[in-house]
Amino acid sequence: MMEWTDRHCRFFHRLLTRKALLYTEMVTTGAVIHGDRERLLGFDPFEHPVALQLGGSDPRQLADSARIGQDFGYREINLNVGCPSDRVQEGRFGACLMAEPDLVGACVAAMKSAVTLPVTVKCRIGIDHQDPEQSLDAFAQGVKAAGADALIVHARKAWLDGLSPRENRDIPPLDYDRVYRLKRANPDLEIVINGGIGAIDDAAVHLQHVDGVMMGRAAYQEPYRLLAVDPLLFGEPAPVASMQAAVEQYLPYVERELSKGTRLHAITRHMLGLFRAVPGARAFRRHLSTHAVKPDAGIGVLRDALALVVDTPSHLTHTEAA
Repeated sequence: MMEWTDRHCRFFHRLLTRKALLYTEMVTTGAVIHGDRERLLGFDPFEHPVALQLGGSDPRQLADSARIGQDFGYREINLNVGCPSDRVQEGRFGACLMAEPDLVGACVAAMKSAVTLPVTVKCRIGIDHQDPEQSLDAFAQGVKAAGADALIVHARKAWLDGLSPRENRDIPPLDYDRVYRLKRANPDLEIVINGGIGAIDDAAVHLQHVDGVMMGRAAYQEPYRLLAVDPLLFGEPAPVASMQAAVEQYLPYVERELSKGTRLHAITRHMLGLFRAVPGARAFRRHLSTHAVKPDAGIGVLRDALALVVDTPSHLTHTEAA
């Protein structure tokens, strides 16, 4: 979710669910150690619980980055071993590390020795010509032996040779049963499933087989789905009654960020999918796309866009939209 789940996105998502664990974009160890840490790692306490996702393959750098993340106040440190992009492969991190399970184990062990936080790993069921029945079990055993607290498994292969990152999100077939079998074989390791899960009702089905569910694109592109998380999965009321109410609660944050010099588009670019099958949704998207990008765009642009949408109660979010 690089360039997607930034702090503006996460703050808004927290308005929709108080219980879900939110993740940062993947941040490389080089950026953490040498970059503008406040810009890269800073977040509002309201976002909690929030986990820091790291990309890297050097155990010492990952340990240092994990320590920095802990000092910033994150609740979990996650190592990404699932991203298939060419840029990530060139940096020797992401999904290509599934071919080096011993190195991943060393990275996990180094991170565990550096922090008191949970350290988790996100991976695929395999890469290229690996046999997921063998390679995933071996990989899981390695990270478990190194002390990983959980394994988050995107339930499809990553084809690093021949498919683009976009194609890797859709073309390799999903194999949820493989992740279920992994959990049965490792009852003492927390297993979280990921990949192609588009509705909270579907997440509830997966939770009969695994310990957790991670949603990526669906939560970002159609964030209204998050309104169903607390009622359906945690038995608690949704924090707000509708998406419109969530946007109203978001306005003070937007005003605060604008006063710091943040461009409105940097915030509202995450909001284009807020409404679906709701009268005025297209006008909302068009208004933001046209006006929020202007250099002098202010809070009035978002207020005017919201006025174009008919108010819709949250109980529709997990039925009509699923």
